[in-house]
Amino acid sequence: MGIFTSLFGGNKEGNAKEENELPWIALTDVAQLNEIAEKSQTKTQIIFKHSTSCGISRMVLKMFKGSYSLTKEQVDLYYLDLLQYRNVSNETGYKFQVMHQSPQLLVIKNGIAVGHQSHGAINELNLEQYI
Repeated sequence: MGIFTSLFGGNKEGNAKEENELPWIALTDVAQLNEIAEKSQTKTQIIFKHSTSCGISRMVLKMFKGSYSLTKEQVDLYYLDLLQYRNVSNETGYKFQVMHQSPQLLVIKNGIAVGHQSHGAINELNLEQYI
């Protein structure tokens, strides 16, 4: 097994770092959506909706992680596991008037979605323009 671990990676501490490299805030409760809308009055809020069972969603998330360059001081970055928190995912669409897609990225400013994309277009979105 050692050769496979060295070639393909394993469950090492280095891989755990990859999971935590972005300043994610877990979005797990519908009440957080009101907090996000309120906080967006003074600081841009970003929500990444991810389907943990979808290969495309995993690929887009990996690409997003590789290109993300904003800091905690610039934006708050939320991660929503839409399979585990389906009710939060549904309410996100209603609250911010964006049709559900997966994966999906929403940019919230002044209480509304000022930008959103899904699938591969997520990584084409220029997030700096919303700061």
